[in-house]
Amino acid sequence: MPELLEVEAYRQLAEEALKRPIAAVGTPDTWYLKRGLEAGDLVVMVGGQFVAARRRGKLLLLDTEMPEGGAGPVLGLRFGMTGRLAVDGRAGVGQLLYSSDHLLAKYERLRVTFADQGHLVVSDVRRLGGVELDPDEGRLGYDAASVTEEELAQALSGSRSPLKARVMDQVHLAGLGNLSADEVLWRAGLSPFRPAASLAGAETRRLHHHLRASLADMAERGGSHTGDLMPERVAGGKCPRDGHLLRHDKIGGRTTWWCPAHQH
Repeated sequence: MPELLEVEAYRQLAEEALKRPIAAVGTPDTWYLKRGLEAGDLVVMVGGQFVAARRRGKLLLLDTEMPEGGAGPVLGLRFGMTGRLAVDGRAGVGQLLYSSDHLLAKYERLRVTFADQGHLVVSDVRRLGGVELDPDEGRLGYDAASVTEEELAQALSGSRSPLKARVMDQVHLAGLGNLSADEVLWRAGLSPFRPAASLAGAETRRLHHHLRASLADMAERGGSHTGDLMPERVAGGKCPRDGHLLRHDKIGGRTTWWCPAHQH
């Protein structure tokens, strides 16, 4: 957390920050600036305005336009496990697992102040996110919310990595986090340990269907923590589909819950 669904909620909230002249940019925590970015570099946005809010995977992208009308830098925001976005004091997500639900000043990492005295703020308890200018969007793979079946097959092709590790590899498929990956594979009936390239055509079609359906369902319910599997991600948890005891493993360093009875 936050995963694709939460960052999409942030993107929608960020639309409220568009077309508002930027008066100041503050970075209380310069460690949060990534890829050589320094606090003074962000001053370039002052006087400009955000004109578009985009998302690719778990990366939020805010396009800027300068006072003379030319394109400015793109502000890239990553939220790690506990990052939150707020505009004018309103948070983009009401509940975020593993994070404080309060926008406390001590967790503030970025503040953009608008000429109307409103603010866009990034708060992050564990400091696992980051701020970039003009991030390399090409580093990310297909967006999980819009990937086609053919693109998904390409993302899996040739990989001997465990299926779960591959679908969480942002270079190949951008957006899935730990909770949504487990939910998708559980619904699709696919073992997280399967070599990614071992899926037959019908299995890839099934995975694609459940990927799109799972994201749609969880978006309507309120986020990545609302999947059917989520309440059983505890010791002694049982499969909501067949009642079999769930397995608890580590794949790619990530906690994984799955049902050996129907995930093959």
